[in-house]
Amino acid sequence: MADLLLELFSEEIPARMQARAAEELKDRLTAALTDAGLTPASVTAWVTPRRVAFHVTGLPTAQPDRTEERKGPRADAPDGAIQGFLKSTGLTRDQLETRETDKGAVLFAVTHIQGRATREVLPELICGLILGYTWPKSMRWRDTRLAWVRPLRSILALFDGQGLPGGLHLGRNVEGGEQPGYRAVGSADDLNYLPFGTTTYGHRFLAPAAITVADAAEYQAKLRAASVLLDREERKRLILAEAEKLAESVGCRLKPDAGLLEEVAGLVEWPVPLLGRIDDAFMDVPAEVLTTSMREHQKYFALTPKDAADGDTRIAAYFITVANMVAADGGAAIISGNQRVLRARLSDARFFWDQDRKVPLEAWAEKLQSRVFHAKLGTVQEKVRRTAELAEDLRGMSARKLGDGSQTSQVDDKHLYHGLLQRAVRLSKADLSTGMVGEFPELQGVIGRYYALHQKEKEAVAHAIAEHYAPLGPTDRVPTARVSYLLALADKIDLLTGMFFIDERPTGSKDPYALRRAALGILRIIVENRLRFDLREGIAAAYDLHADGLTVDHEHTRSVIVSAVLSFMMDRLRVMLRDQGQRHDLIQAVFALGTEDDVVRLLARVTALSDFIATPVGADMLAAYRRAANILKIEEKKDGRPAQATVSTPLLAQAEEKALAEALSTALPAVEAALAQEQFVEAMTRLGALRDPVDAFFTHVTVNADDAALRANRLALLAQIRQACSAIADFGLIEG
Repeated sequence: MADLLLELFSEEIPARMQARAAEELKDRLTAALTDAGLTPASVTAWVTPRRVAFHVTGLPTAQPDRTEERKGPRADAPDGAIQGFLKSTGLTRDQLETRETDKGAVLFAVTHIQGRATREVLPELICGLILGYTWPKSMRWRDTRLAWVRPLRSILALFDGQGLPGGLHLGRNVEGGEQPGYRAVGSADDLNYLPFGTTTYGHRFLAPAAITVADAAEYQAKLRAASVLLDREERKRLILAEAEKLAESVGCRLKPDAGLLEEVAGLVEWPVPLLGRIDDAFMDVPAEVLTTSMREHQKYFALTPKDAADGDTRIAAYFITVANMVAADGGAAIISGNQRVLRARLSDARFFWDQDRKVPLEAWAEKLQSRVFHAKLGTVQEKVRRTAELAEDLRGMSARKLGDGSQTSQVDDKHLYHGLLQRAVRLSKADLSTGMVGEFPELQGVIGRYYALHQKEKEAVAHAIAEHYAPLGPTDRVPTARVSYLLALADKIDLLTGMFFIDERPTGSKDPYALRRAALGILRIIVENRLRFDLREGIAAAYDLHADGLTVDHEHTRSVIVSAVLSFMMDRLRVMLRDQGQRHDLIQAVFALGTEDDVVRLLARVTALSDFIATPVGADMLAAYRRAANILKIEEKKDGRPAQATVSTPLLAQAEEKALAEALSTALPAVEAALAQEQFVEAMTRLGALRDPVDAFFTHVTVNADDAALRANRLALLAQIRQACSAIADFGLIEG
C-alpha cells in the first residue's frame, strides 16, 4: 500500500468557495479512485487561500486484474454474425467459449485484463479531476482554455514518495487551439504545460521560495516552517484564541461571529490577530452601523464591554483585524493603516447618520413611490399599501380567536392596535430611501428603528420597523410584540402570494426572492406566538389585494393560487417538523386530512397523535385499523361499492359485536366532540377505549358470514372503526 499527496497551487481562492471546493474535490477524488479499482483507506483534504491539497492513504500499487465477459450469438448462428462478434472483441474463433444455455449453445468472449500500475493510472485520473470540476465562478488567463477559479500555478503529485510522470496541459483558447488534458511529456518553454512535480511554495511574503517535499508529513512540516497553516480548523482556533486574548487585554470580550471567523480563516495562511482602536468621535453612531461597516467591508471583529449582558448591542471602542503577516514592527503600521481606512468608512456612515435624521421618515416614505419593488407588482409604496390592508385583516382574524381558551388570553384593543399597526406599516420601508441604507443595505429596518425613535415615534412602532424582516434565518429571533409580528406576517404573506401570483416560484435550488425563507418565517411567527387564524383565509386576502387594480396576464384562478401558496407552506412545515424530530409518516397522516389551515391546531394534532401511537393502546389501535381497512378493501372490491357505516342493531348476533357496536356508538360522537373542542389528547383517549372490544370482535366474530345481511352489518362495524380513526388522521399512512 502507498500514499498519494496532491496539491493544486493557484492564486488566491475566494474565501467563500474554499471549504466547499475542498470537500467536493475530496469526494470526487475518492469516487474516481474507487471506480478505477484503487479504493483508498482514507482521504484528507486541506485548503488555504492559495492551495487545495489531498493526502490519500492505503492505495494499492496496481489495479486488480479483472475478467470481462461478453455474450455473443448462438454457436450455430450464421457465419456473418459470428465474424461480426469476433471483430468487435478482437478475438479469434478458437478463443471463444461455448456454453449451454436455455437457448442452446451460445458463444462467449472472455477477456482477462491485467491491472495497470497505479503510477500509470493516477496522472490521467488527476487531470480528469481538475478538468471535471466546475467552480461557482471561474476565469481563464493568458491564452489558456482551462477555466479555474484563479490562475493555476503548479501541481504537486507524489505517489509512494516519487513524483508522477507527465502533467496537465491547460489548452489554448485560440482559433484552432487545443483542448486541455493530460500530457505524458511537455515542453519546458510551454507556459500552458504544468508538469506534475514535488515542489510547493510557502507564504507569499514570509517564505516565497520553492519547497521540495518527499511525503505528506514533510509537506505539512515544511509548510508550517514556511508560515503556512494547512489545517483550516487550526487557523480558526488560533484566530479565536489570540483574538480573545487581545480583547481580554483591554478589559473587553470578543463579539461572537462564527460566519466572520469562517471567512477570515479563508483569507490568511498565517493568521496574526491585531488590536486596533475606533475613534471616540464615532462611538455615538449606532453600534449596528459600526459593526456592519467593520464586518462587511473590513472583515474586523468587534469587541463588547465585559459587563455587556445578552441582547446588549453596545460595542467597545476597539476592533481586531487579522493580518496575513508577521510584521517587523509588531504590526504597528498595519494597525495604523487599518484605523485610517476605518476612519474614512465611519466618516461616511457618520455623515449619513447626521444627514438622514434631518428628514422625517414620512418624507423618506414618500420617495418609495419611485422605487420599483417588482416590475409586475408595482412600487414599494404599493407594496406598503397592500401590507397595511393585509396587516389589518390579519389583526382581525387573529383577534377573533383571542381569549377563547385556545391560546394565552390577550386584549386586542382595535383602536389602539389599528393606529400603531398602520403607523408601523406606513414607515416600515421608509429607511430604504435613506443614505445610510443605500450605503449599508444590511441595516434596513435597524436604521428605520433608530430614525423612528429619534423623531419620537411610539416604541411599538419603532420596534416593529426593525423586526418586520425577522426571522432572517433558522436561528434568528422571532418578533413577539403584537404590532411587530402582525407587520412581519403581512409583509411576508404579501411577498409570497405576490410572487406566486406572477408565477415567480422557487425551482429546484433557485429561490431568488427567498420565498422558502419567507414561508418558514411565517410558520415560525405563527407557531412561536401561537397565533390562531385560518392561514388559507390570510393568503386569500393577500391574493385579493394583488388582484385588485393590478394588470397582469395570468391563467390561474384565485383558488388555484391560494392552494398553491398554502401547499408550498405546508411543505416547509413538514421540513420544519422533521428537523424537530417528528416522524414524517405521522406528519403526512395528519396533513392528508386536508382540513387543517390553522397551523397551531395542526401541530397540536400531530403531537397528540405521536404521543398516542407511542403507547401500547395506540399501537393496538393502529393494528386494528389496518386489519379493518384491509378487510374492507378486499370486500368493497368484491362488492363494487363502499361499505355502509350504518349498523343495524337487530342484526347484531354475537356478544362481541354487540359490545363493539355499543363502544362505537359512544366513541364516535365523543371523538368528534373532542376534536371540535381541540381536545386532541381526549380524542385519542376516546379512540383508545375501542381497543378491547375491537380485539374481542376480531378474535370471536367471523366477518364474512354466509348470511349476506349479517356480513354487511359486520362490515358496517369495520367501516365505523375506519371512520373513527380517520377523523383523527389517515392511519393508513402511519408506519410501524
